[in-house]
Amino acid sequence: MKNKKVVQRPPMKLSKGLFFRLFTYLKPYKGRLVVSFFMILLFLFGNVGGTVMLTPLIAGLGGTDPTPSFLWMTFDSKLQFLGAMVGILIGMYVIAILGNYVLNLMFIHISADSLYRMRVDLFNHMQKLPISFFDTHTHGDLMSHFTNDIDVMSEFYSRVLPNLVQCVLQVIAVVASMITISAQINSWYMLALVALMVVGMFVVTKTFGSLSKKNFVAQQKAIGKLTGHVEEMIAGQKVIKVFNHEQAVMDEDSQINDELRVVATKANSYANMMMPTMGNMTHVFYIAMAVVGTITAIGLTGDALSAHLGALATFLILLRQFSNPVTQIAQHVNYVFLATAGAERVFAVLDTPQEVDNGYVTLVYATKDEEGNLQESPTHTGIWAWKHPHGDGTITYHEVKGDVRFEDVTFGYEEGKTVLHDVSLFAKPGQKIAFVGSTGAGKTTITNLINRFYDVPDGKIRYDGININKIKKADLRRSLGMVLQDTHLFTGTVMDNIRYGKLDATDEECIAAAKTANAHFFITHLPQGYDTMLTSDGANLSQGQRQLIAIARAAVADPPVLILDEATSSIDTRTEWLIQKGMDALMEGRTVFVIAHRLSTVRNSNAIMVLEKGQIIERGSHDELIAQKGKYYQLYTGMFELS
Repeated sequence: MKNKKVVQRPPMKLSKGLFFRLFTYLKPYKGRLVVSFFMILLFLFGNVGGTVMLTPLIAGLGGTDPTPSFLWMTFDSKLQFLGAMVGILIGMYVIAILGNYVLNLMFIHISADSLYRMRVDLFNHMQKLPISFFDTHTHGDLMSHFTNDIDVMSEFYSRVLPNLVQCVLQVIAVVASMITISAQINSWYMLALVALMVVGMFVVTKTFGSLSKKNFVAQQKAIGKLTGHVEEMIAGQKVIKVFNHEQAVMDEDSQINDELRVVATKANSYANMMMPTMGNMTHVFYIAMAVVGTITAIGLTGDALSAHLGALATFLILLRQFSNPVTQIAQHVNYVFLATAGAERVFAVLDTPQEVDNGYVTLVYATKDEEGNLQESPTHTGIWAWKHPHGDGTITYHEVKGDVRFEDVTFGYEEGKTVLHDVSLFAKPGQKIAFVGSTGAGKTTITNLINRFYDVPDGKIRYDGININKIKKADLRRSLGMVLQDTHLFTGTVMDNIRYGKLDATDEECIAAAKTANAHFFITHLPQGYDTMLTSDGANLSQGQRQLIAIARAAVADPPVLILDEATSSIDTRTEWLIQKGMDALMEGRTVFVIAHRLSTVRNSNAIMVLEKGQIIERGSHDELIAQKGKYYQLYTGMFELS
């Protein structure tokens, strides 16, 4: 398992800007949102309006008029009045049910579509981030953005947001109805109690909300940390078992889980305290409202008493309808904090600056006319060329030869920690250049700079005479074939993994590349041959077989320059001898950079660079370096071992 320095992202403030940024993903669905808002109004019309209808219903049935009326309608009897009013109430509640159903259905689709776009944006943005970002963040933590963080936003979009809007509008409608009813029965005491209850609930929500939101943020970060730890431990199971570290791993997992338990407990404790507090407050105000309403009814008789009792009954039901959405709002506030905590982490990644590429020189296929001049070709001709546009509008073409030169390059991954010191070297077209030296000497760093995984602050790297900063990164990397020490195979067939080096390669080209890498023999003996499915990074293959497929993947790309970073480190001596024959054919006419600990693999190199502490201390052919009897001689004869 490799240790990587994890950089903690500075926390984003849960501001209005962050909250409203969540709504930017709803913009494409304005039509659906309008329909949803209309459904909310239908729900309120049926739900709150049906409750308000109780006032004329009770007043009409309890009044002295034998022919009660409602709006423009007059009824011959109270029984006829009751039947009509019940029919109206049923109709209004049916409208409320339908409105609520359509509302939830609409937001399920809106949520799914919005989160689809968010996942796509997040994944696409990650593909454009520099290698340094992935070097400083655990894979598990990055994966948690797609799972835990977006899951909490899914709850926000699909359930919390529509219910929150619905509850707010319902509170407004209920309060407006209460004001109207209080005015009708001239009971401002009841209205004053409602105002007092609103203020009290607001204070409770603000108090508990401020306590819980910071813990929800900490909870999401702890989940990301736990996910990263679990992912790393699962990937390193063999190492754990080899060194009998099961107990140490379990102890570490327990500690990380305990951190999550603490912050999750705090966040949910404050959140869960809010609802019962709200509920008890509504019970107290309900009793107070009933007492005040009863007291104000003393002394009333006849129609006045019936009207007052109808208004009081309606008022008490409205009070229940007021307390329920307010309690739900209190609950939803917690989900809002949780969603913004997830959004904070997702948007922090989306706000990470993408990999900068100011290059303008591109790689194209080319042909030569009778006079030897290069011309751009739409198809692969075996000739590559650099297409170099100039400021005056002219375009020149330079054939890709593979001439790579370092000129006084100084580089460090972190400020103040230099890895390479004034490195100068050259590789002429077709040469094989080898790098040897102790671990940390800077061998892999040189290949990282050729690929522009990192840009050089001091010095220059030229490729066929062109500063590589002028070459588009995608085109630069397309001209380089690379076989890494840590082989990664994707889920798919063997053929798919070889074709990854050149997506438009035919089956015949892939098979030819496998033969070049001496992988064809073992592939044909797999259960389904080239159609054998690989999973879990090729776990059903040996390490050497995985490495052979990676070499075949580089071979099918047919690049002018090859970089082999410990390409044969996982292959036994016999297989190494077989593959070396294929690699010699593959390297014919190409510039090749080789990093190797096995010095037997670099003997036939045109030049061998011996690095020590970021500097080239020796250079020359194998025979020349042996004759010097310096560091290389000590390494080769076993007097000094690489570490």
